[in-house]
Formats: sequence, C-alpha cells, structure tokens
Amino acid sequence: MTAAARHATRGGVTTVRDLGDRGYLALALRDAVAGDPTLPTIVAAGPPITTPGGHCHFLGGAIAGTAGTAGGAAGVRAAVRERAERGADIVKIMASGGNLTPGTRPERSQFGVAELRAAVDEAHRLGLPVTAHAHGTQAITDALAAGVDGLEHVSFMTADSVEPVPDAVLAAVVARRVALGITIGVKPVPGFTPPPAVLSRLPLLHAGGRRLYEAGAVITAGTDAGIAPIKPPDVVRWAVAQLAGIGMTPVDALRAVTSVAAAVCGLGDRKGRVAPGFDADLLVVAGDPLRDPAALHDIRAVYVRGVPVSH
Repeated sequence: MTAAARHATRGGVTTVRDLGDRGYLALALRDAVAGDPTLPTIVAAGPPITTPGGHCHFLGGAIAGTAGTAGGAAGVRAAVRERAERGADIVKIMASGGNLTPGTRPERSQFGVAELRAAVDEAHRLGLPVTAHAHGTQAITDALAAGVDGLEHVSFMTADSVEPVPDAVLAAVVARRVALGITIGVKPVPGFTPPPAVLSRLPLLHAGGRRLYEAGAVITAGTDAGIAPIKPPDVVRWAVAQLAGIGMTPVDALRAVTSVAAAVCGLGDRKGRVAPGFDADLLVVAGDPLRDPAALHDIRAVYVRGVPVSH
C-alpha cells in the first residue's frame, strides 16, 4: 500500500480516498503521512461493510444478519461504531454485489432499507458520512431512501444490460447533492481490457452518466484505482479525458478530479484549488489540459503539501 501511495503521488495524485482496505491498513498509512512527504493525504474508510460471502467479504468487513431484520440493523450499527472508534474518515457499505467478487451479482441488493438507514443514522450520529457501493436500481433507490451522502458506481446494471436513470432517482441525487463516484478511468495497457460485462454495457453506462451530468448531479471520477494493470494508482489522469464520454466539458472534467473531489472528500476548505491558505499540492505539466488532456501525462513536477516529489 505504501508503494501504491507513492506511485499515486509520482503521478500527480496528491490526495486519495480509500474506500476499502483489509485490517484498517489504510488508516495506519494515513497516520504515517505526517512523517513522510512522499505520501498523499489519505481519507480512509477501513474494510467496507458487507454481508457474509458478499461483495469484497475477503477484506474482512462482513457482518452477520439477514437483510431487513432487526439483527441485521444492529450488526450494521456495531460495524459503524467499530469504524468510528478506529478513526475512519468515512463509512463505506456495499448496498449491492459487484463484478470483483465471485458469487455476487452487481444487480442484486445485499442490504435492505432498514439496514442501510441504520448505517446512515449511526454514522451521522458519530459525525461520519456514508457512501454506498450500489449498481442495481433497487440498491441505489434503497440507499437514497436511507439518506446516504454518496453513491459509488451508480450504474443501474441489470443481469444483462443497464436500466435508464429513473426520474425519481435523478431528482433525488440532484436536489440532495448526493456525491456520485462514476466508475471511469482506464489506462491503455496492451493485453488488458475491462471485463466483458462492463465493455458490453459501456454505451448505456455513458448514457446514464450523461443524463446525471446534464441534470446537474455532483460527479467525481470513482476510478477503482489499484485493482488491475489498467487501473494503476494514478489512473485518474486518464479519467479526465474519458469523462468526455458522459458529455463533460474539459473544465468540468478537471474540476471533477480537483475541487469537486476535494469537497466530496470533506477537504474542500484546503484541497483541490490553487488559492491562498490552501495546501500546496501541485501537479505541473507541459501543455494545457483544457485543450489536450494528454498533457496531464507530461509531468514536470509534483508538490505534496509544498514538498517536491520525484517522478
């Protein structure tokens, strides 16, 4: 994880949000940042809350209890309290299954509204935001009903396609300013491609993202950095150009990975902008990324909290 964090800074990523680790390792790395100027600022969730055998259960965040039962809600509350006691910055809960975990399905819900609401209520009581991994429409709808602060992926996947964004969901995410981490960002690597289940749905996924963007939703690039060679720790550099696929203008794409992302991470008062009083986190490139996003790969210097980082 330390090597991945340094890879990120060398690529110009000066702040990261880790929404799923094993054994709270990201929190330990976060706390080491003060003594190591080569590490980015880290916002950490710890192991994501999931069901036994559920999405990313191998990270150790599975709880007992059946969806919709009082026991399940109590288990979720206890899991949130554990993360707060360990010093997590945010709570991540797997509202649906995902492509990464055999035996789970993205379109299937893992928690009911009662359990998701228990997570939100307990987290907010303890001063923590909640973001939900949610692919299927039911999981997205339930997470919104529960009052989550953010949604990751928000793809509206079905077993073999993608559903249009429902009007009620669109209205809710825009009115409540729910932060959407749209899954985007791929580095071209010979011999590697996204999973077929994703590639076949890409036009429909982009159409859904475009509708959310045009309606004024809060959108960041949820890159899933680090899970594959096509998603290295600094993959967000490629996401900027790819955000054009959902209709983003170049300036909105840059804001999505800087000032908007900083606000979503709870750091909008000191990150994401070049302004007096803000941290001196700087990526210096040759060229104008507003005209050519590929300029982001021509890195000349990186500064993390005012300290130059070799790249």
